[in-house]
Amino acid sequence: MFAGLPGKEVQALATVAREEAYRPREYIFMEGEPALWFCVVRSGHVKILKHSRTGKDVVLELLGPGEPFGGIAVIERRTYPAAAQATEPSVIVRIPREPVVALAERYPSIIKEMALMVGRRLRDAHDSVRSLAVDPVEARLAATLLRLAREGRKAKQGVELPLHPTRQSLADMAGTTVETTIRVVSRWLKEGLVEDDGTRFVLRDLEALRALTEASEG
Repeated sequence: MFAGLPGKEVQALATVAREEAYRPREYIFMEGEPALWFCVVRSGHVKILKHSRTGKDVVLELLGPGEPFGGIAVIERRTYPAAAQATEPSVIVRIPREPVVALAERYPSIIKEMALMVGRRLRDAHDSVRSLAVDPVEARLAATLLRLAREGRKAKQGVELPLHPTRQSLADMAGTTVETTIRVVSRWLKEGLVEDDGTRFVLRDLEALRALTEASEG
């Protein structure tokens, strides 16, 4: 997002940034709080979630090292539209609002990059909410893995996800229980649709996973 900015501008942000450590399940910020900090995951993982009217949390996305969040709300001086919660021991770089706003005013390209990122995330969130409403569990889990794979990299036998999701995080994003997720993923491992060695999660049969999502639509 800050690629191409003069070094002195990046350094100025670095001087006002602070690192904060968070425990698993600890909130970085809550939905509805004033957006005072632009955040970047330094280490660990963070889930972005929104509280539904039924009281259940809907996980919109899972973020890993290097990924920013909270930017548009900061620049527009609004409240955070969703909550951010650490899923494991995590370190978050937090930059105060005013320096970020001032930088965005000098370099409008930052706003453009944020808008593109938010647009992608909104599309993913819409797909996720629609899927939760109408799709069976297998289709939801397959769709979740395919969304994560968009940011993945080609591996020898498929696409490696950009981060290693836990069964709990997959369950959260697919709107199901961890027990069901374990059962479905275990079957996919045996069938060769996915591969998981504990550090790398690879989608080996993208067509089969897509077929699961398409079957639910037809």
